[in-house]
Amino acid sequence: MAFQRRRHRLTPAMRTKPAIFTATLLVFLFIAFLLFFTPRLDVDSRSLAEPFHRIRDRPKNASIDAQQEVSHPAIFHIPNEGEKTKFDLWSSKLSKYYYGCCNASKKFSAAEVITLPNRYLMIATSGGLNQQRTGITDAVVAARILNATLIVPRLDQRSFWKDSSDFAEIFDVDWFISALSKDVKIIKQLPRRGGKVIRGPYTMRVPRKCNPRCYQTRVLPVMLKKHVVQLTKFDYRLSNRLETDLQKLRCRVNYHALKFTDPIQNMGHTLMSRMRTKSKHFIALHLRFEPDMLAFSGCYYGGGDEERRELGLIRKRWKTLHKNNPDKERRHGKCPLTPEEVGLMLRALGFSKDVHLYVASGEVYGGENTLAPLKALFPNFHSKETLAKKELAPFFPFSSRMAALDFIVCDHSDVFVTNNNGNMAKILAGRRRYFDHKRTIRPNSKKLYSLFLNRFNLTWDAFAAKVRKCQKGFMGEPNEVRPGRGEFHENPSSCICENTEAKLRASPIFHNLADNEVEDEREADEDSETPDLDEEGEEAILPEDGTINETEAGDDDLTVRPEEQEWEEILSD
Repeated sequence: MAFQRRRHRLTPAMRTKPAIFTATLLVFLFIAFLLFFTPRLDVDSRSLAEPFHRIRDRPKNASIDAQQEVSHPAIFHIPNEGEKTKFDLWSSKLSKYYYGCCNASKKFSAAEVITLPNRYLMIATSGGLNQQRTGITDAVVAARILNATLIVPRLDQRSFWKDSSDFAEIFDVDWFISALSKDVKIIKQLPRRGGKVIRGPYTMRVPRKCNPRCYQTRVLPVMLKKHVVQLTKFDYRLSNRLETDLQKLRCRVNYHALKFTDPIQNMGHTLMSRMRTKSKHFIALHLRFEPDMLAFSGCYYGGGDEERRELGLIRKRWKTLHKNNPDKERRHGKCPLTPEEVGLMLRALGFSKDVHLYVASGEVYGGENTLAPLKALFPNFHSKETLAKKELAPFFPFSSRMAALDFIVCDHSDVFVTNNNGNMAKILAGRRRYFDHKRTIRPNSKKLYSLFLNRFNLTWDAFAAKVRKCQKGFMGEPNEVRPGRGEFHENPSSCICENTEAKLRASPIFHNLADNEVEDEREADEDSETPDLDEEGEEAILPEDGTINETEAGDDDLTVRPEEQEWEEILSD
């Protein structure tokens, strides 16, 4: 039987397929046409959806335009101009009601009266410039407590920074001695008898935050026997809470007696004046996004195995650091913000694109690629290297002197922004409170973390409003931190006096402002500040005699507790 060919009849569905294909093709062509002719977004908006590790890994020779060709929701568009708010971004309306005051009371006896013979205190500081500054300040007070003569402190030359500078190469030593002559007797070196030093020092270490009774019970007996005592790793070795006259002595040391040498002062003021010629106001940012800081904090920024390997190798330098959960650290606000996140925060607060930004920083992790989004947000980007590269040549080999230059510019800036709560941030925050309550902004990292994570679900206006709400209580207003709260170097409340006459003259206005700030403070208190990495407890060591040491639990209570981590090289300067 012959094979019969089957006839296929076209169904209605089969007849419509070519039409569907044609329509789909036309839609795709129309979309491609729109994409081709759509104007490109502003440079400061385009990189904001790109993960940190992709920004870091861009080719270094790529242009800014090429680097920032990324897709993101068009609703997150940053305006070039700043947000107009009633809040003064550059200064506090309350600052005129407070001033620094550190004169001693009448009952504070002169140094010549309280200093006893054959008592000499030597100090070996620890860490970077600002950590050593806290040690020097506390050393003067410790000498006063012990009725001893202080030998000019010896700076740390063996830590991570490996700076060979001595005290007289960074600070004006003669001014230091004379400015404190009524408070503590200070000499440059141990006295000699018959051409020889009277005696070598007995070396020991005191607990962290040791109070006056602690010094009198631990150090004084040794000093009476040995006459010369050297306290090693002297950082945060004095209690945060002291009687008012001793706190005011701390302020006289930190804010008046510790003055940089003329070469450092002159170079620092040159940098500062060059910033002033560029703009009436400027922001100084202590970025603190160097590889050592990121490794030490144990934070992770999305760079994959390469980032984990690079920072892990650096982290091995500290053998006692425990493993942590990077995501948890970020959620709890213990990680520095990325440069881009800092820039977004500042723009959201209301600072415009044309604001001049001075960045105090070492080698940023990821280099120029990491800095590109911040520079896009603030194109007027400056550093000491861009302002005076050739003139910095004498300072380059010395990390502490370079840090001193940044310190001077940050101190004189209209707004100082800190990206971690380390030593430099604390010292400058306290100093700026003492001198006219200049604006100091500290990111509320705990609340900002989730906001940055979900920012592309918001319009820019909604995002900026939430940032401003998060930052209430973190803007450097006089009433943000209650007296006695936090480190004294950061909040020198005993040395801040109120201008009562000015308050009375502006009573209704003042109380309205103050009430708002107290409300902001309560909100800030809900996010109690994270402990600084340099202030972890430890067992104090008194070598040679085998004595078990105690660590202070409170101002008046000494209790024994197990040894915790010894931070050899503190990286929060």
